Amino acid sequence: MTSMQTISAAGAPGNDAAGNGTAAGIQAAPVDAKALRRIVMASVAGNALEWYDFFLYSTAAALVFGQVFFPKGADPLLGTLAAFAGFAVGFAARPFGGVLFGHIGDRYGRKGALVWTLSIMGGATFLIGLLPTYAQVGLLAPALLVLLRVLQGIASGGEWGGGVLIISESAPPEKRGFLAAWSQIGVGGGFVLSAAVFFAVQTLPKDAFMSWGWRIPFLLSIFIFGVGVYIRSKLPESAEFAKAEAAGKKAHMPVMEAIRKHPKEILMAMGLRVAENGGSYIFLAFALVYGKFIGVPNAVMLAGVMVSMTVELVAMPIWGRLSDRIGRKPIYMIGAVGLIVVAFPFFWLLDTKVPTLIWLAFLLGNPLCHGAMIGTQPSLMGELFSTEVRYSGMALGHEIASVFAGGLSPLLATALLAHYRAAWPVALMLIAMGAITVIALLFTHETAPRRSR
Repeated sequence: MTSMQTISAAGAPGNDAAGNGTAAGIQAAPVDAKALRRIVMASVAGNALEWYDFFLYSTAAALVFGQVFFPKGADPLLGTLAAFAGFAVGFAARPFGGVLFGHIGDRYGRKGALVWTLSIMGGATFLIGLLPTYAQVGLLAPALLVLLRVLQGIASGGEWGGGVLIISESAPPEKRGFLAAWSQIGVGGGFVLSAAVFFAVQTLPKDAFMSWGWRIPFLLSIFIFGVGVYIRSKLPESAEFAKAEAAGKKAHMPVMEAIRKHPKEILMAMGLRVAENGGSYIFLAFALVYGKFIGVPNAVMLAGVMVSMTVELVAMPIWGRLSDRIGRKPIYMIGAVGLIVVAFPFFWLLDTKVPTLIWLAFLLGNPLCHGAMIGTQPSLMGELFSTEVRYSGMALGHEIASVFAGGLSPLLATALLAHYRAAWPVALMLIAMGAITVIALLFTHETAPRRSR
């Protein structure tokens, strides 16, 4: 890359990134190579810190919250089910965050929206660590937990689009898939960090862990918040947004404009999200519940999650780079079809209770299936929308689907397990989610610039 790499107008209005004359892709903007590296690294760090906060809830919901914040019943799965209901409520709030911060990001800039999302996320996560338990205050405890989860959901709903665009709108078209995938490394890094901290505090005696040890990862958010806000405040604005702002190209109501101009693309983004997001939370959150149900030690399951997600951090940019070479659709299809193929073997491997086979299950689910989709998703979705409504359009498709996919999948999976006492209904649910995304891909045009393939 030269010191002043110019992003050519692949995907100018009326000519999409694939040259199909449909949607407006990401357009030209000159970016210094050193500045681009700084943007990528700062974005990865900021994303990791924010998603550390968000993912803490899913781990704690699987292992702790059912016993701490909800009435105890005869079946421990019922408490976990209630905790995952709070998990789903957080996802229900994400579209509101997407609309709010999509508007802010399209009107006033990607950078400002990202500072606000991190501030809300960090504050809510820290306060979860201070909450009284059900034994102390009764129903007020789960009510406060759900309220803070809603704030987390609003923040995360605005986070993803901005974190992606701060990179992809400054990247050269022939490397956009590779560089945009780094934004997802931040997401995966946040999960690895949260799982690692929980793994560490689980070494405490059980009574200590259940009474106060689980709070430590949440209280650490106060330090993460400070570091994250500092990093994000130093980020430059995305090159493409700065160019559009200088040209006076802004939508008055970006969300309404996105719905009017790009209804098909929003539906495409929703369909693409189902297998990626729903499958991810089955592999990460529900798998911990299932491991506990069949008697696999939490340490073995958490180690499998951490190992697979660490491998996925390397796999994401590789999948993104492959999407630059052979196209976004073929790579995304590998992940969606892979989810269908792996659905039953994933649980068969967990049922063996053999640590190495359990870790193999996580490696198949995360770096292979999920990695191919999540590594390609930032560039594919971004190239579907025009600059002035891109944040809003991406947020709508991404976050509305997350309510039904990521938000409900661990809740439904736990309910199915509680009823059938077996994993096969959950495997069928994975297959259904994969099929929805395959169908969406068939109706999605290729967006990767031809000259970069």
